[in-house]
Amino acid sequence: MRALAVTGTTRSAELPGVPTMIESGLAGFTSVSWSGVVVPPGTPAEIIAKLNAAVNAGLAAPETRARLARLGAAPMIGTPADFAALIATEVPKWAAVVKAAGIKIE
Repeated sequence: MRALAVTGTTRSAELPGVPTMIESGLAGFTSVSWSGVVVPPGTPAEIIAKLNAAVNAGLAAPETRARLARLGAAPMIGTPADFAALIATEVPKWAAVVKAAGIKIE
């Protein structure tokens, strides 16, 4: 089996010789999985800041980074605003895919 392309915006550190889909000629094609931590609306800012700092510290730990790398994942350390921006771009992108595919809630 041979990898033809990766779906992220940059080449994978684990597969540096494998081009991205964009490099392979599919302009604008990206598809990455992501996860994050969310809290209920109204959570105090100081609690959010403490949680963000703890999550970022955990993601920065060498053993965490090594485990994630073995899974082909790269941690994205950032702020709550960074995560909100990611969600704001991902929801409309995938909503368009669902609509184009005619996917219905059952």
